[in-house]
Amino acid sequence: MIDLHDIRYVRLGTRNLAAADEYALKILGLELGRADAGAHYYRSDNRDHTLVYFEGDPREHVVGFELRTADELDRAASELSNSGIDVRAGSAEQCEQRHVEVFVNFRDPSGNSIDLVVRPHHSGRRYFPSRDAGITGFSHVGLCTTNAARDERFWTQILGAQVSDRIGDAPLLRIDEIHHKVALFPAAHHGVQHINHQVETIDDLMRAWYLLQRHGVRIVFGPGRHPTSGAVFLYFEGPDGMVYEYSTGVRHITAADEPFYQPRQFPRATSSYCMWGAVPDIAEFRT
Repeated sequence: MIDLHDIRYVRLGTRNLAAADEYALKILGLELGRADAGAHYYRSDNRDHTLVYFEGDPREHVVGFELRTADELDRAASELSNSGIDVRAGSAEQCEQRHVEVFVNFRDPSGNSIDLVVRPHHSGRRYFPSRDAGITGFSHVGLCTTNAARDERFWTQILGAQVSDRIGDAPLLRIDEIHHKVALFPAAHHGVQHINHQVETIDDLMRAWYLLQRHGVRIVFGPGRHPTSGAVFLYFEGPDGMVYEYSTGVRHITAADEPFYQPRQFPRATSSYCMWGAVPDIAEFRT
């Protein structure tokens, strides 16, 4: 079974790189790490980058996960190939674009594009945000699934994730102590459904709520609290319809918890997404 060490980055295509850049800096509060020809790299913690906007089709999304060693990557590529998954090794140019030593790419059964990377670059300097957003780091993604049961089996039996909880058919998956690093939401298409950054406090989240309102950014869910992870959240719309989330206070499931922890089944109801009563304006969350 493949052992995913951590989620690393998201790469998003866009038709308007200048507008995406303004949003990432002015609204999200990320740091511009570098601006290469046709691609801008943003930092949210001590990693080289965690978000990339590149000139391309806005439907083109890639999520990168880190493995510990090249041997692990070779074994992962073999296991995926033996499971009937088409695995492609990254070229030297593509490795340079991702700032990793080596990687492979494949698509999960729904068609989501996944990179497995080894020796991704860290930055030699601390993250310095474009505004005081309180971001502590990039944390997780929601992915669209065209068959939740099938994709849950793939992510747990092949990629080694564990189910923390389910909302209806949607599994929330962990690869370390954090309640979830990937969530699979039923949809008619593949792609990244939302991108989460953790913030330090509820105060940071509420300051963001007022800032978003001042700038006319559409808030699509929250503020609220998830009954699954316990996190206080705020979801808002970004370029090309991408949804971003700030959250704080996410639950951890430790090694001591593991022998006793049983994933909980929540109904597909509004109260399963927010215990405070917020109603989502997100297609995959509507009940």
